[in-house]
This record gives sequence, structure tokens and C-alpha cells, in this order.
Amino acid sequence: MAQGRGSAHVAMAVVLLCLLVHCEIAQAATYTVGDSGGWTFNVVNWPNGKRFSAGDVLVFKYSPAIHNVVAVTRNGYSGCTTPRGSKVFKSGNDRITLARGQNFFICNFVGHCQGGMKIAVNAA
Repeated sequence: MAQGRGSAHVAMAVVLLCLLVHCEIAQAATYTVGDSGGWTFNVVNWPNGKRFSAGDVLVFKYSPAIHNVVAVTRNGYSGCTTPRGSKVFKSGNDRITLARGQNFFICNFVGHCQGGMKIAVNAA
């Protein structure tokens, strides 16, 4: 009889764990960077006033002929450079899931980052 109760407790724990994981995923939000204007110049302040969480998705919409998105380090963001090993996105409709902590993105076409085509997002 005790073995049956133990199995029921394990099953209940598994169900609760699945519900918690589902709730975490279900709460992820999707944001279009730059809102209706998309990923373009002067979006550097776009994240201001927004609350981001790990698992949220940023959608970058742009013309791939004239822009891209590069996930960079803090130094890459500050210096508008592309460190070795940086992930470059170039579809024009990129969906990037935020990691916990600081996330930095730039356009590395010449002069674009310097023109404010960069964002820093802190995900809790």
C-alpha cells in the first residue's frame, strides 16, 4: 500500500513540474523591435520602459538588402563592432529568444550602429 502512495506522489510531482514549465513558457512575450517602424535607425531607446523576461522573443523586421542583426557582447555594443563568433541574422524577419541578463544587438552595416541601430535589453 505504501508503494502505491509513493507512486501517486511521484506522479503528482511530475504533473506539477510539467504545469510549472508550461506556465513559464506560456508567459513568454513577443516584441517587434521598433514597433511598427521595425528594426531601423534610432531604435536605441526602444527598450526603455519595457520589462523583458528570459524566454521572451524579439522579432526584428527589416530589409535584408540594407540591414542585419548581430547578437554581440557588451563591448561589441559599446564600440559598434562585431566580435569574433557573433551570431549574424539576415533573414529580414528574425526571431531571437532572450537569455537571462543583458542581451545586445546591433546592425553591423557601415555606420548603422553609430546611427542608433542598436539595442541593449535586460531580461529578468
